[in-house]
Amino acid sequence: MKKCLALFGLLYVVMFKSADAQKLPPVFDNSFEARQDSRVRQYLTPKRIVWMSDKSGNNVIDPQNLLRPGTGQADLVHKNFCKLISTDDVKPGILLDFGKEIQGGVQLVTDQPANQKPIRVRIRFGESVSEAMSGIDTIHGATNDHAMRDFMIEVPWLGVMQVGNSGFRFVRIDLVDVNRELQLKEASAVFEYRDIPYLGSFKSNDDRLNQIWNTGAYTVHLNMQEYLWDGIKRDRLVWVGDMHPEVMTINTVFGKNEVVAKSLDQARDITPLPGWMNGISAYSMWWVLIHRDLYKNQGDLAYLRQQQKYLVGLLDLLMEKTKDNKENLDGTRFLDWPSSENPKGIHAGLHAMMVMTLEAGAELCTILDEPGQAAKCKSVANQLKLYVPDANDSKQAAALLALSGLVPAEKANADVISKGECERFSTFYGYYMLQAKAKAKDYEGALSCIRNYWGGMLDMGATTFWEDFDLEWTKNAAPITELVPEGKDDIHGDFGAYCYKNLRHSLCHGWASGPTSWLTEHVLGVSVVEAGCKTIRIQPNLGDLQWVEGTYPTRLGVVKIRHEKQADGSIKSNIDAPKGVKVLR
Repeated sequence: MKKCLALFGLLYVVMFKSADAQKLPPVFDNSFEARQDSRVRQYLTPKRIVWMSDKSGNNVIDPQNLLRPGTGQADLVHKNFCKLISTDDVKPGILLDFGKEIQGGVQLVTDQPANQKPIRVRIRFGESVSEAMSGIDTIHGATNDHAMRDFMIEVPWLGVMQVGNSGFRFVRIDLVDVNRELQLKEASAVFEYRDIPYLGSFKSNDDRLNQIWNTGAYTVHLNMQEYLWDGIKRDRLVWVGDMHPEVMTINTVFGKNEVVAKSLDQARDITPLPGWMNGISAYSMWWVLIHRDLYKNQGDLAYLRQQQKYLVGLLDLLMEKTKDNKENLDGTRFLDWPSSENPKGIHAGLHAMMVMTLEAGAELCTILDEPGQAAKCKSVANQLKLYVPDANDSKQAAALLALSGLVPAEKANADVISKGECERFSTFYGYYMLQAKAKAKDYEGALSCIRNYWGGMLDMGATTFWEDFDLEWTKNAAPITELVPEGKDDIHGDFGAYCYKNLRHSLCHGWASGPTSWLTEHVLGVSVVEAGCKTIRIQPNLGDLQWVEGTYPTRLGVVKIRHEKQADGSIKSNIDAPKGVKVLR
């Protein structure tokens, strides 16, 4: 009897755990392949109407009804809807603002006009007002690349239509068919995201810094879709180098999350050696550096061991790509776009990255019981240190040279990085410029750049950080939240370069989140000493701040921290760490 019960119990576990794992109704048999997705949906009501094609009240009637919270359900009450009425000469349209950049689509709920035929409407998503008001052309750069943002659909009579999968804040809806009446009961944004807690936090007496920290966290959160993307409108891909600042932000804000390993493994599995990830040699090096920083934060040895074979092979490949104590990398030679026309600067940056990567590889190989490979990595890294290339006035290269130890951080900061303050910063490599400034103890200079450069995007209406940015763009520009007045520059449509010209420019790029992890590391003062956050060091650098408080996630719980500057300039700290986390001061 006991054996029968045991067998029944095992069968129960196998059957129901298997069904549970698939998360499919029991009508599906176990041979059905299903891909799981941990995202959730919420339906957002528009915050305001930015623009209407008609203010006479003849073609756009009762638009304020679209600002009412909806139910997502058509009904037979026939009240509280907006009418768009077209004629032979007039095709009405309306532009809605959902208040924040989101990833997702739009849900339209229609009512019951006399004509029961489906009605054609044109949908345009935009990260800015100007993008939502533009069509696909070669002048302003609006595209349907990676995600459809401009298209026509048919909506039903007395029904619901859900469409779209892009990054946007604004939606324009136009009635395309002539002599028709669209009764639009609701137009809700469909917000798709991972429903995960913000375990890390940062708050100080400077609200601008607080907003910047939160904006960086939200920017990465939006890109934590099925995989970790770089952009939710364009570049909805796993770009491994771009992942490094994102992973540092995830460690800081969310702690361990499945999207990181899933994306790192995808890049590994589709890039057999001797290939370079994304075709870029630096991005394969970033893969190593991410694993070093991920292990340091999470302490997941079992996961690190899954990388062992590939890691050892990649390190061998990298060491083969040296000549006369210099990096000699092939593939696409790339740091970031703003530095891409400076080959000497790229060489300096790649050489510094080789040193950083081989030293990180030595650390990982020691942990993985590969002493021979660790020794080899250290030896080649030491040989590379005999040669110090010129940054050629590249702030990107200077930052990497400082972080690798090839150039004293104080010298790199004074000679290159601090020139013009945050001029020639980039949203990607700005993180490493900030890190180099911290290494040079220039905390106030770094805080100034964070306030001015990343804060400059907020001044232009940003709710997420952008693919690239230059403070020069702002001098005569209108914010992204309004129609561009005559005589003003379009901050989205008039600027940009390389792959992000004009409206193709992504206004939600995860690589731009650097200040979030930087503020936690250097101002709140949290750094990991022992893998898995078993030991952390807390050494605040408040600069001109009076107080700062926040939290930091570890796998053993959340560390709570508050620092207050005293009248004599000393710092009083209160730290509450979970059991098992040792704190060094």
